[in-house]
Amino acid sequence: MSKRRTHSPEFKARVAMEAISGRKTIQEIAADHAIHPIQVSQWKRQLLDSASELFTRGKKSKDSSESQAKEAELFQQIGKLQMELEWLKKKSQLL
Repeated sequence: MSKRRTHSPEFKARVAMEAISGRKTIQEIAADHAIHPIQVSQWKRQLLDSASELFTRGKKSKDSSESQAKEAELFQQIGKLQMELEWLKKKSQLL
């Protein structure tokens, strides 16, 4: 039984881009690179599915910094409310 071949991400991207270009059929691309046509189709689909993530990465870091600022604000508010609660508990015990 033969050992499974592993392909580099660069090779996968190159094959997927070749499939997307449409100059050759998937069968021809598979024959040129000695891989199964289904593998070419899978790499093509993976590339198309993850392509939109390339343009949203910068936005994620902005969203995370906004969420961190909001989280800090909420923790500050929680601390203030806890202090008020303690003060009210002490006042109610004196009555």
